[in-house]
Amino acid sequence: MTDTRLIVPEKKRISRRSALKLAGTGAASLMGGLAAGPGFVRYAQAQSSEPIRVGFQVHRTGIGAAYGRWYEQTTNAAVKLINEQGGINGRQIEIIAEDDATDPGRGAEVVEKFATQHKCDVAFGTLFSHVVMGSAPRAGELKLPYYVVSEGHHVASGALNRYTFQPGITDVKSQVISMAPWIAKNVGKKVAMIFPDFAFGYDHRDYFSAAIKAQGGEVNALIPIPPTETSFTRYFPQIPADTEVIYHVMVGPAVLTFVKELGEHFGSQHPPLFGFIDSLEAVDLKSPGLEFLEGSYLWEAYPRFAGASPTAADTFYRGKVGVDANGASVADPADISTYSHMFGCWETLYIIKQAMEAAGYQGAGDKAKLIEATEAITTIPEGNEHPQGDKIFNGKIHQSFGHQNITQVKNGVGEVVYRTTIEEGLYEPEADYTKMPL
Repeated sequence: MTDTRLIVPEKKRISRRSALKLAGTGAASLMGGLAAGPGFVRYAQAQSSEPIRVGFQVHRTGIGAAYGRWYEQTTNAAVKLINEQGGINGRQIEIIAEDDATDPGRGAEVVEKFATQHKCDVAFGTLFSHVVMGSAPRAGELKLPYYVVSEGHHVASGALNRYTFQPGITDVKSQVISMAPWIAKNVGKKVAMIFPDFAFGYDHRDYFSAAIKAQGGEVNALIPIPPTETSFTRYFPQIPADTEVIYHVMVGPAVLTFVKELGEHFGSQHPPLFGFIDSLEAVDLKSPGLEFLEGSYLWEAYPRFAGASPTAADTFYRGKVGVDANGASVADPADISTYSHMFGCWETLYIIKQAMEAAGYQGAGDKAKLIEATEAITTIPEGNEHPQGDKIFNGKIHQSFGHQNITQVKNGVGEVVYRTTIEEGLYEPEADYTKMPL
């Protein structure tokens, strides 16, 4: 009988408690519908019985810890399911987890450990953009395929290397250009932006400023905030009196403090709010002090609330990762997930599976084939493997493009009022990684 347990080294075992919560069985095979591109052959089973080692770079500590915990739970669930389905090329996945402390220097060290100590086939999982920027160059030097689950424009911009991909989640540039027309038409055109003072925030600053200008609007204030800030009241007087929209996107453990202090500062008399869910990830929208959010708008890649008519894939996915229809843990309704981001781990692992099978991946000697197979992916259909929705992948810039959702807060619940098309978020490629040597 085949052993279908999640394989994790004893010293690096991902939370046993969360793994036990994530029991589940079969899903449709990924390879039934995904386009792998020309020139690649699918192999039913590799000759080696050795596991495929996936180095999981996880933010267990630091400002990304809330995300890291849910990234870990989602990764556990996806690996368990893939292993139950027979693994990749007949081989089980072994997750080797290392905490990068949400720190770019530590991130580079973790990547080196994956390559030289753990002999990982790929590295995966990083979210915070400054950690990606600190880690990706080392992955390229070590020729370790590095699949990040971030949102920054750093991968698609061409700033990194051929070994770095962002295939399971859309980047900020695509997100903001797809939504700017709706914001200008329905919320306002004179925008004050509050954003974190590092690469992810700069992407919002640069690309939304350009996108709203293209709609006849303007950004009348740019307010960067250090990501380790714990109190925000002193920043709010910088918001001009003629502001029509307050655009906020904050991250880290103090996000609840941020939105509460924003409400305390303005009370009921405030300009319309358009926020990225990052400011409220892992935060209950019905928390005391958040009443001022009623009627405000939020960006979500993947809506936290299932709504009245969830897709079959969404229901399947929620069940596997242990999240209820309100986006909370099934074990604790007060434990709110990072639902709009953690799906990227699930979907990226299935992209790795797809590319490895297309390349007939059997070991380190096939890493170049794996890179080329990933670059050859084009369309990604919605389904159990990609519950957030269908996507287009551009192999030249190593970036996926998907749908975005604008949610309005109504009675403490998020309700989707607009879902963008993929086409609304497309832009001309700025680079071509496929021309770089392997």
